[in-house]
Amino acid sequence: MRAGVASLSLAGVRRPADPAESGPARPYRPLVRLLFVCTGNICRSPVAERLTLARASGALAGSPELGSVEVVSAGVQAVAGAPMDRHSARALESLGGDPGGFGSQRLTAELAESADLVLTMTRKHREAVLSLAPRGLRRTFTLAEAADLAALADLSGLNLSPMDGRAREFGLRLDAARARRQTSPADDIADPMGQRSAVHTEVAARIERALRPLADVLFTSVRSRLAVPLLA
Repeated sequence: MRAGVASLSLAGVRRPADPAESGPARPYRPLVRLLFVCTGNICRSPVAERLTLARASGALAGSPELGSVEVVSAGVQAVAGAPMDRHSARALESLGGDPGGFGSQRLTAELAESADLVLTMTRKHREAVLSLAPRGLRRTFTLAEAADLAALADLSGLNLSPMDGRAREFGLRLDAARARRQTSPADDIADPMGQRSAVHTEVAARIERALRPLADVLFTSVRSRLAVPLLA
């Protein structure tokens, strides 16, 4: 696993419970796989990745569902292995995220096609994702767009649905709400690269606000919602 993958899941291959069991091992597939995309994968998308990881860790603490969430990020022009920008890293830490061990990676068709939900920082990034994964339109949004659509979409019952498939279904419902709004420059989150620390702080805060309504849906534990106390 690359250093930049913030994964709550096991990586690689899941081994059979019985060592003597015959047959090839089956690749592990997390129940929820999220991908964030920006340009260089050192400012915006890693902030979103690590804040999402922190939110999932808090919301699903103590639940086995936590081990089935994978959060990754990539850049359309990224140089592999670069650390986070130091200003963005500080902004991330101030919001409760951990920049430790991060390493950038370039966006690939495999990443785009395997994600259940793709959230980009700008409309141009969204176009770049769709050029690699043309069939991913209904699960690819800018982060700001998705946050707005969450307020317009019919999300009834979604946070009670199994984690397996929830992110995909979330994307379909957000896509259905697209007819109720128009895309605009407000759907873009500006690149703070090369700007003063305060700009990185503002951008990180905007990312954090946009993530809240999405995380509320994605990381509600079915186990806790379905738990019913026994009557005395």
